[in-house]
Amino acid sequence: MEGTKRRTEILEVLKEAEKPVSASKLAGKFVVSRQIIVGDVALLRASGHEIIATARGYMLEKEERGFSAKIVCQHRPDQTEEELSCIVELGGEILDVIVEHPIYGELTGNLRISSESEVQRFINTLKHSRAALLSELTGGLHLHTIRCRDQQHLEIIKQALLEKKILYQN
Repeated sequence: MEGTKRRTEILEVLKEAEKPVSASKLAGKFVVSRQIIVGDVALLRASGHEIIATARGYMLEKEERGFSAKIVCQHRPDQTEEELSCIVELGGEILDVIVEHPIYGELTGNLRISSESEVQRFINTLKHSRAALLSELTGGLHLHTIRCRDQQHLEIIKQALLEKKILYQN
């Protein structure tokens, strides 16, 4: 299959997908290497398509309903599961994690975590990889973009994190 046609079909797969689609799954579908898919996605992004790369795969940026805001947190790495679970149990979705790096500036990791099973998948991946959390670069200090129903629900989430001594208060 020619590259242009494959990229058009990749977009169609992503439009129809309800969850992120891995590069490996796309590679299998189009009988090409994973690296070809990574290159195709890079070309699609360069041409203006809003494709998000998450740890679970690619997805199209969709206009979501709800209220989004950034919160500042600071905690030890062993409190990560507690933090993420607290947010999703109270109806929040963790869109990303952001740290301020002294050389690179702002570094953002796409998370898109909205359920306890996704929290567990993230924690299991973390435990079984040699990767470090972005927040370990900054002594645990980091931001999350949270999406929830409304401002009131955000305040409930922030209060719960404050009680757990996870929400940063200076």
